[in-house]
Amino acid sequence: MDAHLQVGKNIDDDGREKRTGTLVTASAHIITAVIGSGVLSLAWAIAQLGWVAGPAALMAFSFITYFTSTLLADAYRSPDPVSGKRNYTYMDVVRANLGGNKVQLCGIAQYVNLVGITIGYTITASISMVAVKKSNCFHSEGHAASCKSSSYPYMIIFAGIQIILSQIPNFDKLSWLSMLAAVMSFAYSSIGLGLSIAKVVAAGGGGVRTSLTGVQVGVDVSGQEKVWRTFQAIGDIAFAYAYSTVLVEIQDTLKSYPPENKVMKKASLAGVSTTTVFYVLCGCLGYAAFGNDAPGNFLTGFGFYEPFWLIDFANVCIAIHLIGAYQVFCQPLFSFFEMKCKRRWPNSKFITTEHILNVPFYGEYYINMFRLVWRTTYVILTAVIAMIFPFFNSFLGLIGAGSFYPLTVYFPIEIYIARAKIQRFSVTWVWLKILSWVCLVISLVAAIGSVQGLLTDVKKYKPFEMD
Repeated sequence: MDAHLQVGKNIDDDGREKRTGTLVTASAHIITAVIGSGVLSLAWAIAQLGWVAGPAALMAFSFITYFTSTLLADAYRSPDPVSGKRNYTYMDVVRANLGGNKVQLCGIAQYVNLVGITIGYTITASISMVAVKKSNCFHSEGHAASCKSSSYPYMIIFAGIQIILSQIPNFDKLSWLSMLAAVMSFAYSSIGLGLSIAKVVAAGGGGVRTSLTGVQVGVDVSGQEKVWRTFQAIGDIAFAYAYSTVLVEIQDTLKSYPPENKVMKKASLAGVSTTTVFYVLCGCLGYAAFGNDAPGNFLTGFGFYEPFWLIDFANVCIAIHLIGAYQVFCQPLFSFFEMKCKRRWPNSKFITTEHILNVPFYGEYYINMFRLVWRTTYVILTAVIAMIFPFFNSFLGLIGAGSFYPLTVYFPIEIYIARAKIQRFSVTWVWLKILSWVCLVISLVAAIGSVQGLLTDVKKYKPFEMD
């Protein structure tokens, strides 16, 4: 009897280890996934769009993301959102509600995006680490000094840290890292915010050009550049909120009670609201500080040089945040691949055997040789690709455009229509379809902007050149 009770305490209704996630841990995962260092480039995006369209786009995409995330949260269990069978991954959700070729389409969109993000974060983290070295150089040698430095050693350091952290067995054990990363994102966003306010106050409203429509044709850019940059800015803002690639996996870490869908909706509201406040403040105050000349990233792009120690601290915070964010995005990929291999080779001891390792000050740690080899190989491969293609972040915009529409908009809406049995051509059906089509157009526009930016970067590309 006691043994039976113990099993009930330690095991969930699906026979898996009891989940321990809460509203706080889910919110931390969302904030870590959403607030990337891209928050520091939103001043550039608003500079392209201006005081009217820029903030309007931020608010519109925050609403769209929150709305579609609530639709997806209800699909974690099927057919009933509270007592139905669990769907562990986004593909499982699509399989349970839509089926057919859409399952494969979802898998391609999700996992290609996850791979792309992890490569992109390797590059971005190394840029932040290099920025610390450059900041110290500019402080001692003067702002006109060349201060060139290679990012490759820092990519290797980042990969080394990820090899260790990748041995965290699953998403559920990742909450401490997500909380740390979320704190770091608040720290560097706040520093960027504070420096922007100081710059606005110091300038007294003079010397900085801003406008209702953003950068001006004939003054700042050509007509063609204005179009491309507008496309890119809309894409940057749309993708800045997207976390649907990991939403189902985050929800799968939550306790069964209160119901997961209710907790996830609260976590989505908390995460998206917090993110929106930071995005609007950083974007608008950054634009007020730099005007139409806003840099792509005002910490690593040296919109500020002093106080150098504060810039250094902010860049260290960015790197630490990206260390955590890398894990948030690669854990679903690890889980998917390992589950496939276990099903394919269920009798392989190399794949299935867990070895107990006594770690000082930690206790028993379960190590799996397949997990160790495959995850280490993955981290090394992403680091090598990052080194070979340092302009990969431009390519990431294209990946974002390709995954934003299906994962953040199309599937949540189609799943809701199927679950709620919405009649074709009813009022609800029509406005949901209009929302879907508008977001498709935005994705296509952003993809065009990303291709143009990618072609420009490829022309300037020199392998293994120092920054």
